Order: sequence, then structure tokens, then C-alpha cells
Amino acid sequence: MTAETNADAVVVGAGIVGVMAALYLQAEGRQVLLLEREEVAAGASAGNAGILAFPEIIPVASPGIMFKAPKWLLDPLGPLSVPPAYGLKIAPWLFHFWRASSRKAFAHGITAQTEMMRLAAAEMLHIRETPELASFFDTTGTLDLYDSEASFDAAASDWLEKEKAGFQFTSVGRAEIDRLQPGLAPQFRHAMYSPAGIQVNDPKGLTRAIADLVTARGGVLRKGEVRDIAPHADGATITLDDGATIKATSVVVAGGAWSKVLAARLGDPVPLETERGYNTTLPAQAFPLQRQLYFNDHAFVVTPLSEGIRVGGAVELGGLELAPNYRRSKALLAKAARFLPDLKTEGGREWMGFRPSMPDCLPVIGRSSASPAVLYAFGHGHLGLTQSAATGRLIGELAAGRPASLSLAPFRPGRFRRRA
Repeated sequence: MTAETNADAVVVGAGIVGVMAALYLQAEGRQVLLLEREEVAAGASAGNAGILAFPEIIPVASPGIMFKAPKWLLDPLGPLSVPPAYGLKIAPWLFHFWRASSRKAFAHGITAQTEMMRLAAAEMLHIRETPELASFFDTTGTLDLYDSEASFDAAASDWLEKEKAGFQFTSVGRAEIDRLQPGLAPQFRHAMYSPAGIQVNDPKGLTRAIADLVTARGGVLRKGEVRDIAPHADGATITLDDGATIKATSVVVAGGAWSKVLAARLGDPVPLETERGYNTTLPAQAFPLQRQLYFNDHAFVVTPLSEGIRVGGAVELGGLELAPNYRRSKALLAKAARFLPDLKTEGGREWMGFRPSMPDCLPVIGRSSASPAVLYAFGHGHLGLTQSAATGRLIGELAAGRPASLSLAPFRPGRFRRRA
């Protein structure tokens, strides 16, 4: 005989988006059960770069991107890779990505991301002011570096969009680059500097601290993998892999890359794919890193954490099943050593994690088509940490039946369905 539990609000997934949703649901007076298949921050929330990337409003799906992609794909260790064994499976996602790269869709994406990032910055400020969480945030500033004047000039339209959205930055030359971050290779003579750049110095620790805050405020953390969610008149029943059931008034699906299967069972076949992210975390003494560094022509970052220096980035669209290809993290580390000649590359720890990626670079936030009691909060790609507090705010408002702080139309689950 299997046990059945009654619950008020169940959040499926204890990554950064899930724990934020739980925190905001508690602020609405809900009793929260946080359900996690492994442990808190077991996935992408453990290994991200820690950047609060509020100015990143430019979708990857952009006009002309489909002409650049084939060149990238020829390099198995380049900024975008699709393993041959995954080529056919990724085709539907690439079709939607192509459609999202039209000029109209691109402009729509910038507008939606701008509104989302404004809310994200405001809500994360409240999180930063929470006494139990304040120590996880450092204002380091961000240096966006370019290999050449040509690549710097080619990015001008992106920076203009960021300026129009209200983000502040300045163009800097070599002398100022040396002052802001000594030790860079001589090729870097063009950069943008954003003094307000915020670094989360321990992404895994922050996620766990929020989960601890949820439990300290009366929430329950339970381990279990969700097999099914069955809506009914007064909520939904969750079935776990061990046969146990949980009858809930509300359910939030925030399972990151694993959310696709649950959404499909609820009648929402979203085109979510898995970006496999790689990084290496080096000891703190590996380099005197002073701030976040974006190497924009190579699609990777180097960031300062409390435990050391993290070198990571690039995109491998390879699903959840293929074995990790740590040649990618080694290639990123080799590039970092060229760009930071004094970097000590010994003693690093390699990592690979799964980012839930939507073709239009916008998350899925809204009600399921199966029941208003089941809410979605997944698909943030590279921006899960950045947009987590905003997503928590929106989920709290949806669960309370109040108007959302911004239009949820761009994030609706059914946006990729063809209209009759």
C-alpha cells in the first residue's frame, strides 16, 4: 500500500528557479513542499558562472544567425556544437530556432527580455537585502572583451539596444582595460565596462541557503522523482517513482531540463532542448581575477567565486543521455590560458550540467493547458540564476490569482503551436 500526502503548494525541482518560486509562494501565505529528485542545487544551479546578467537582453536567435551556425558546427569544440549522435533529435528545435531568428521575432524577443530583466533586477535587489542571503552577492563589475576593432564594431547594435533598455556601460581602451583587469593578453584593446555587474560568489551555496530559508519558514523538503501529474477539480495529484502520491492544491513545474517530459504529459509539448554546459573551477590563487570577464568572440566567461575561478561557457546541444565530452572544458581552459597568460591551470575541477533551453531564448512561465492549478517555471537557458527572483515573483502572483507584474504572453507554454 503506497502512502498519500496532502499538500498545499508543491514545487517540483530545487534548483535556483524552484527554490525562488517556493520562497515567493511562502510570501503569499502558502504552505510549500519542495520536491527534488536528487538534492538541492544538484544540476545547473551548482555549476553556473554566478553572473547576474541583467543586460543580456539580446536573443541568440537573431537575424543572420543561421548563416553563422554551420561554421561553428564544423568545429566540434567551438562555441556551438551538436554531437552527430544527436543530430536528428535536435532538428525540431533548430526549426523553431530558425523561425525565432526573423527580424520580427528578434525584436519581440528583445522587448520581452527587457521587461523581464527590469523585473529581475528589482526582485534580486530584494533577495540581496535578505540578511541570510546578502553575503552571496559582490559588485565586481563586468568587462566585455573583443579580439579586434572589427568584432567590437560588429557588436555596436547590441550595445545600443542595451543602452536603450537603460543599462549603463562605457567603452574602454587598452590602458583602462589594464587598470580594470591586469594580466590580459595584448590582443584585447577594445572592451565595454559595466561597473554595476553583480557576481554571485557561490551559486550552489545561494541556492541551498534559499532552500534552508524556505524550510526555516515552515516549508518541507522531500526527495522524490515525479512520474506523473494528474490534474483534478481541486488541484492535482503527483505520483512519484516509488508509487507514493501527493495531493496538492497547486503544483509548480520547475524541473529545468527535465520539465519537458512532465509538460508533454500535461498536454504542452514544448520544444525545450538541453544545453550541456561545461566549466573548470580553478583554485583562487590561479589568477588575481578582479571582476567578471566575458570573452565575447569565443562565447565563454571567467568569473571570481569564493571557492576559486570558474572558466566556462559555449553551447553543446546534446540532450540528457550522452556521456560528457570534457574535451570542451579543456578547450575552454586552454583558451583562457592564452588570454590570461599568467593563469595557472593546474588543480581544476571539471563539471558538466544541463541548461533548459527554448528556441526563442525566453522561459516558459504560465499555466498548463491541463489545469490552472499547474504552473510552469522552466526553460531559462543561460539566465536561470539571473531571472530566478523575477520568475518567483510571477509564480507567486499567478498562484494568488493576481495580475502579473509584466505580460506573460511572450512566455506562454503554447506559443510554438501553429494557429489554425
